[in-house]
Amino acid sequence: MDFSTIFSTLGGGLWTIAFFIIALSIIVFIHEYGHYIVGRWSGIHAEVFSIGFGPVLVARTDRCGTKWQIAAIPFGGYVKFMGDANAASGVDGDAMAGLSAEERRHTMHGAPLWARAATVAAGPIFNFLLTIAVFLGFLWTMGIATDEPVVGKLKPTPYVGETIRPGDRIIALAGQPTPDFEAFSTAMDGLPAVPEVDYRVIRNGQEIDLKGPHPLPPLVGQVHPLSAAGDAGLKAGDVILAVDGRAVATFAELPAIVEATGDKPLTLTIWREGAQEDVTLTPRRRDLPKAEGGFETRWLIGLTGGLVFEPATRTPGPVEAMRLALTQTWDLAVTSMSGLWHIVTGAISTCNISGPIGMADMMGEAARGGVEEFFTRLAVLSLGIGILNLFPIPVLDGGHLVFHAYEAVTGRPPSERAMRILMTAGLALLLSFMLFAISNDLFCT
Repeated sequence: MDFSTIFSTLGGGLWTIAFFIIALSIIVFIHEYGHYIVGRWSGIHAEVFSIGFGPVLVARTDRCGTKWQIAAIPFGGYVKFMGDANAASGVDGDAMAGLSAEERRHTMHGAPLWARAATVAAGPIFNFLLTIAVFLGFLWTMGIATDEPVVGKLKPTPYVGETIRPGDRIIALAGQPTPDFEAFSTAMDGLPAVPEVDYRVIRNGQEIDLKGPHPLPPLVGQVHPLSAAGDAGLKAGDVILAVDGRAVATFAELPAIVEATGDKPLTLTIWREGAQEDVTLTPRRRDLPKAEGGFETRWLIGLTGGLVFEPATRTPGPVEAMRLALTQTWDLAVTSMSGLWHIVTGAISTCNISGPIGMADMMGEAARGGVEEFFTRLAVLSLGIGILNLFPIPVLDGGHLVFHAYEAVTGRPPSERAMRILMTAGLALLLSFMLFAISNDLFCT
């Protein structure tokens, strides 16, 4: 059962808020738990672990003396360590003055430099670990395609006639040998835009020649959150039969049609569960990362295509799965940083930065797409929050790490006056950025 079924009675706004709070709470808990557990391992005592701010709704104190609580305002959280004056880890001078040397060792401000730095760095690191864990979970539960192009499950389409079947191993496509998926992909690239192609398959130990649907028909594999297609109600599994009355046979035909249309409305004739209907939408200008690096600006409706069949899969081993998860996480981080750099340099639009409203909309749309889409977006958001927290801005973890680096070099921490000035400036910068991001949510389309 997916999220769409469970929450089908919820209104759009309630749906969006509920799933954003769920996603944010998971990410915040993992981030703060990183601070908490590494602080505990390094001898720093946590007095409060809070999910949310404001009035406390539920609280429990564990045997170690840490108060675990859920507060009324669910947009964030914090760990308050012994000796902290507030959730931002400011020094409580009066409390620190009354502590013995041994007690000071268990505070955030009296612990050795290595313990403080490790505790601060653990928050973003745990965000990265959450992203890796989600990707690992997908790899182990869903598997990866086998090396050979074997049909696992045929997807519903309006195609009528003899076709490939589950279990078929495709050994040739339009006369081109396909011993593995790389060769299969190469053969697909050379296919004409026709609805039917020739296959040679091995079925029950015998080679069979047959005709079947184009392996990349105009089938919707994924609808991107906050896209024109998503707003128009398109779903994964829809088949696009025509665009403005022009028949299409393959998904590869769509990008050129959309790009040529620009910002003018398009009417898509789609096939869904045996019935046809028309959907009207308007492409949106978007900046996309290129494989060789950098970005390109294109008109998009927010659809990704998919094969006409689900490939047979296998479960990767622990080493292979970890390598693939780390590669996915690294590639996502590189793309995120590249995007930020291109925004700063003016190469792409600042509208690519989303604030809390945009993130909430994204998580709500992702939840409508099902469990996989929701946790994929959660992994992306967790990685982004981890990266953001490493920026060298006072009040963020990265700013605290800069202070610790200064202390490591000079042998003393920054003065209290300098800390106050820098923390105030950092807070002002962060609030300005948040206001800018919210303005993007409200005015960018």
